[in-house]
Amino acid sequence: MDVRAASLPLSGIRVLDLTAVVMGPYAGQMLGDLGADVIKVEPPEGDSTRHTGPAAEAGMAALFLGVNRNKRSVMLNLKRPEARAALLALVDGADVFMHSMRPQKLVGLGITPDELLARNPRLVYAGLHGFGVDGPYGGRPAYDDTVQGMSGLAAITQAQTGEARYFPTIAADKTSGLFAVNGIMAALLRRERTGQGGFVEIPMYESMVAFNLVEHFYGHHFDPPRGGLGYPRVLAAWRRPYRTLDGHICLMPYTNQHWRAFFTEVGRPELADDARFTDIAARTRNIDALYEVAGGHVAERTTAAWMEASARLQIPSAPVASLEDVVEDVHLRDTGFFATRQDPAMGTLRFPGVPLKFDGERPDIAMPPRLGEHSRAILAEAGLREDEIEALLNQGTAARTPEGAGA
Repeated sequence: MDVRAASLPLSGIRVLDLTAVVMGPYAGQMLGDLGADVIKVEPPEGDSTRHTGPAAEAGMAALFLGVNRNKRSVMLNLKRPEARAALLALVDGADVFMHSMRPQKLVGLGITPDELLARNPRLVYAGLHGFGVDGPYGGRPAYDDTVQGMSGLAAITQAQTGEARYFPTIAADKTSGLFAVNGIMAALLRRERTGQGGFVEIPMYESMVAFNLVEHFYGHHFDPPRGGLGYPRVLAAWRRPYRTLDGHICLMPYTNQHWRAFFTEVGRPELADDARFTDIAARTRNIDALYEVAGGHVAERTTAAWMEASARLQIPSAPVASLEDVVEDVHLRDTGFFATRQDPAMGTLRFPGVPLKFDGERPDIAMPPRLGEHSRAILAEAGLREDEIEALLNQGTAARTPEGAGA
């Protein structure tokens, strides 16, 4: 990996990332974006996402590229005692150890929280689990689809649309990855104050329940409940982009002033004084009727006309952008959000950038690593001799199957 800017917040922090698929790798990528030296520890067959989606090179498929930039890769076959010993040598110099294995698999590998924290008391050990280990679901496998279902996400789409559907994005994986970064960063800050590391557990299920119930716990914040579960405004069937004469618009009158201006614009000023719509509490109780009335009026004009009117009335609005519109967006272009990299084998590659800026500068993007690309250098940094490194690399190569090594 290229030398990272010393000014980035996590410069000097070393992370061992044993996670796979999306939740953990996305968290590791964010830590790398912030300047950490993230070492992706992979088995001989590599992360499965190396083969998910289009690719210009075997083992470097699109989904892998999306969550593994700003990392180095070391290949270790942890079924071998020599590889487990090498991993422990890496642990000795690490600040963060993160994994997404089911807890019952850790004992045989010698990498439980107690074992690693006894070896390196300053280590922040992050377990990215499907479920909290101390509950009845502890140790069960979890994937984005199943957690979306269990946490109520599929049900709220059914409440709004009449059909149970997953969000058309891997929301559980990515949101749980954000929770993981928060937990790891907090543990690192605590270590700076106390000198001690510790175990941070990030269960996917609990993370997504917390995410979902921010607004949908609603009346159940009170005991006894003062209303049902579910925030009516976002569950309303009319809560969707409004149809216009020639397309759609995302129009968002929200305040009393917004709605009064909207009703005046459509020639119905008396609706601002309708008891159903006079304030936010009344509008929330009657949200379906409000959105249906608004939708009927929006449908009478073109999208461009409503964009002009909303700007004039200072009502928030936006067009409905396709994915193609997003990647060509003028704001993203002019702020330098997307990054382009040249690779000798794969040619030109384009990446979404780091959304954060520090002192006006966006952190740089380094290419996602090829499988085991940095094994020799990383193992040498851990203090292994050349002959030990050679033996480990030979073990890894021998353990690869044709399927794992190819497309």
